[in-house]
Amino acid sequence: MNPYRHFIGEIEAALRAMQAAGELPSELDFSAITAEPPRDAAHGDIATNAAMVLAKAARKKPRDIAEPLLARLKANADVVDGAVAGPGFINLKIADSFWRDRLRDCLKAGIAYGDSQMGQGAKVNVEYVSANPTGPLHVAHARGAVVGDALANLLAKAGYAVTKEYYINDAGAQVDKLGQSTFLRYKEALGDVIGDIPEGLYPGEYLKEVGAAIAKRDGARWIDKPQSDWLPVMRDFAIDMLMAEIKTDLDTLGVRMDVYTSERAIVDSGAVDRAFQELSRQGLIYTGRLDPPKGQKPDDWEDREQTLFRSTKFGDDVDRPLKKSDGSWTYFANDIAYHFDKFRRGFADMIDVWGADHGGYVKRQKSAVAAITEGKGELDVKLCQLVRVMKNGEMVRMSKRAGTFVTLRDLLDEVGPDVVRFTMLTRKNDASFDFDVAKATEQSRDNPVWYVQYGHARTRSVLRQAAAAGVAIDGLDSAPLDRLGDAGELALIRLIAQWPRQVDAAATAHEPHRIAFYLYELAAAFHAHWTRGREEPGLRFVVEGDAELTRARLALVQGIGFVIGSGLKVFGVTPVEEMR
Repeated sequence: MNPYRHFIGEIEAALRAMQAAGELPSELDFSAITAEPPRDAAHGDIATNAAMVLAKAARKKPRDIAEPLLARLKANADVVDGAVAGPGFINLKIADSFWRDRLRDCLKAGIAYGDSQMGQGAKVNVEYVSANPTGPLHVAHARGAVVGDALANLLAKAGYAVTKEYYINDAGAQVDKLGQSTFLRYKEALGDVIGDIPEGLYPGEYLKEVGAAIAKRDGARWIDKPQSDWLPVMRDFAIDMLMAEIKTDLDTLGVRMDVYTSERAIVDSGAVDRAFQELSRQGLIYTGRLDPPKGQKPDDWEDREQTLFRSTKFGDDVDRPLKKSDGSWTYFANDIAYHFDKFRRGFADMIDVWGADHGGYVKRQKSAVAAITEGKGELDVKLCQLVRVMKNGEMVRMSKRAGTFVTLRDLLDEVGPDVVRFTMLTRKNDASFDFDVAKATEQSRDNPVWYVQYGHARTRSVLRQAAAAGVAIDGLDSAPLDRLGDAGELALIRLIAQWPRQVDAAATAHEPHRIAFYLYELAAAFHAHWTRGREEPGLRFVVEGDAELTRARLALVQGIGFVIGSGLKVFGVTPVEEMR
């Protein structure tokens, strides 16, 4: 049970009773009503804005709604007290027995605690990473991979039918440049001196491996052939080899896609033509000229008739071209077709996780989805800001193999996948981020990865020690939880009970980083309570001579372990059993 969603239902029931009694108008929208923990725990357990959000429509002062609403809520057996605060907020004090029952829910569910049917099985497509197959993944790709994967896991826990997808950008000029770059490395592998890599091509040493592999397979077969013969061979071989490496790196990170979609396959299937015809049918395509960008006119600006999409009709800043001067489709046209393909596959809800350098592309793609689906589809774009890798206060040197950036593999070799995943989620995706290698591996409270993992390990240690002392730790969901009456114990139970709400709220907002903040708060409260037990023997988890109280306290410890384990599962992080 999500206790806060439960009390929204109780509040709405009381409001309907007020409507039936003629105390409120019959037509009121309850959708903006919230029930959440107050910012100050001294104010109670649950705060609601019901009177505030209904006052205008009801033509009443908020307090004139709040006071009779509170009187009805106090009749609820789970509500032991309450007060109207400020202009009309209602704070409720909930019975300790209610919270203890939520702990029992947790103990029965295990790490499945927090699973919900909020999504009601709705299909959601989460597309992330989608790096051009022109080189190895770097740390910015890692951030997008982790954010996308955790978000997909979070949505699945909240009851959505999630598909994880990678879009392979294997069409267009950038992969032709990859083929040309590979050809140089192929010649080099056969003994040619190629000199400096020309500007505009890919200089990374990783292509030496690709060129050598082609040379080993084909010998000198392509040396004297025209570019039209060797380019598709070099390009396709490089794409296949680099995509295999990308998939290996993602697998090491714990990211496993459900679908890989090829841009070239989308184009070759005629999907772009179909999308164009659909937009034309809606009257959204025209031939016209665009004004040059504001400020200095670019050198490559062409004042010409273009085939344009009326993206301004859907919130974009300018209309967008769909064809290049040579008559081929623009990247944008291909992307429209790709999102139309997702919609045709049954995904009205789409989430794309992009790098920060695509920020200027968001409006046009959202406008395209709104247009091509005739308002039936929705796209949410999560932008991930760049990542700097730091060590001892200095930026980590660039990877020699990659040439210009730190690769994901470098980072995984340095700290491991679990540390990469959790650390990447300790900041909101659109906030800049310095990944401090030393901080991410140190054993201190300042390192949230270690601190949360230590919390889980400590729960396992307590239970192991209790079992070694002869305490039965099976069936703790039947322990006498009414014996838990210390303020610290009850505070921990309330934190545990917040987990379903955290899942629903983070899934609704598409913000998995909220889970990291919650797990840190829970771990900190648990560590603090454990420390109190060292200082006050009466608060220790194993109480000599009182088996029932011991089992009740062990049930609390197990509940904390289940919740931390549940959160780490959302993150794709393996909970540790003991710290070394």
